[in-house]
Amino acid sequence: MALADIRKEYAKARLDEQSIDPHPLVQFQRWMDEALAAQLPEPTAMNLATVTPDGRPSARTVLLKGVAQGQFQFYTNYQSQKGVELESNPACALTFFWPELERQVRIEGIAQRLDAAVSEAYFQSRPRGSQVGAWASPQSAVIEHRELLEKRVAEIEKRFAANTHLPKPHQWGGYGVTPHEIEFWQGRPSRLHDRLVYYWVDSEWKIKRLAP
Repeated sequence: MALADIRKEYAKARLDEQSIDPHPLVQFQRWMDEALAAQLPEPTAMNLATVTPDGRPSARTVLLKGVAQGQFQFYTNYQSQKGVELESNPACALTFFWPELERQVRIEGIAQRLDAAVSEAYFQSRPRGSQVGAWASPQSAVIEHRELLEKRVAEIEKRFAANTHLPKPHQWGGYGVTPHEIEFWQGRPSRLHDRLVYYWVDSEWKIKRLAP
């Protein structure tokens, strides 16, 4: 089958101004709860788009770990490509896509590092293997072969053999994205999708409908 011939008709639900919550984070939590209840695979997976210092777009998938203090939170290595790019330019975009529900959420905002105590608390909640991995991996750096990574893991395991939980590496922690625009997309028949977007204007959220 040719890619251009692939078709899917969306007809599971609708989205209108009367049913949507006045606050986007409440609406987001409503949709997230429905994605979790539907037992979707990786419902917290989101595309994180950043910008390189020379203006090129860069994107990858990360996991949402919380929505608190008006921010979408995730964790990473600050020395990774995304970490370096966010330090240079904190403007970024997040995208959730839940095809089983025929829904997408698109977020634009500004990222900032979470408080060190928040990052430490989350790091201590992680499985020990993930803690070891955070110490061992120089994320986004070029390595010659996997054996080097496995050697680093063995070294970290030996170094912290007496520790049930490892301390958080200084180069690892969280970011919170404060949104200024959030779009909710619901698939509809004949590609006439519902798109409602919240804009942060004059210290309040305003809702507009976009053409599909």
